Amino acid sequence: MPHALVVGAGPGLSASVARALAPDHDLTLVARTTDDLADLAAGTGARLVAADASDADAMAAVFADLPADLRVAVYNPSARSRGPITDLDPADVRRALDVTAYGAFLMGRLAARAMLANEGAAKGTILFTGASAGVKGFPRSAPFAMGKFAQRGLAQSMARELHPRGVHVAWINVDGAIGTGEGQLHPDAIARTYRHLVDQDPSAWSEEVAVRPMGETF
Repeated sequence: MPHALVVGAGPGLSASVARALAPDHDLTLVARTTDDLADLAAGTGARLVAADASDADAMAAVFADLPADLRVAVYNPSARSRGPITDLDPADVRRALDVTAYGAFLMGRLAARAMLANEGAAKGTILFTGASAGVKGFPRSAPFAMGKFAQRGLAQSMARELHPRGVHVAWINVDGAIGTGEGQLHPDAIARTYRHLVDQDPSAWSEEVAVRPMGETF
């Protein structure tokens, strides 16, 4: 089967994405720590890899060990540093940007290299988990906005560069709180949108999609 990579795996959205891909993809799930992913791995047949997504050497090692036929790569990690702009700690802000933006670049670069080597007109799909903070910055949340704006720009640039070469790139604006309660974005429902992007016909690729609960304002 073709291979799928989910970076930033955890019990929420990324677990739903993994389950949506599992029926017809071999899976590798990457997380900083994998201690709580045993049940997900058992249920999806996934291989677990512990790695820091913002570490260039660690990510290079992850890709060096992947099967050749990488067809899907999903980047899910993000980090926040909340507070008034006058009080934010520069080291915390840099860490947030490393995780949200720089890590996305690392995965996107390596996934593009791998997919361009695949045969066929459509060579693979690279997806980035975005947020409404990538469209509008909120007060006391500048680092998250900086990271998501950068991630969105990365995805747009990659899409324009790679779509003509057969690699589908899309950024998903998850506009609302993820959960199973009333008024929240159900992770399984979001995952179906990811799966739809993977399955889109090359004649009608999306490069940006927003998902939000029907009652969410925007």
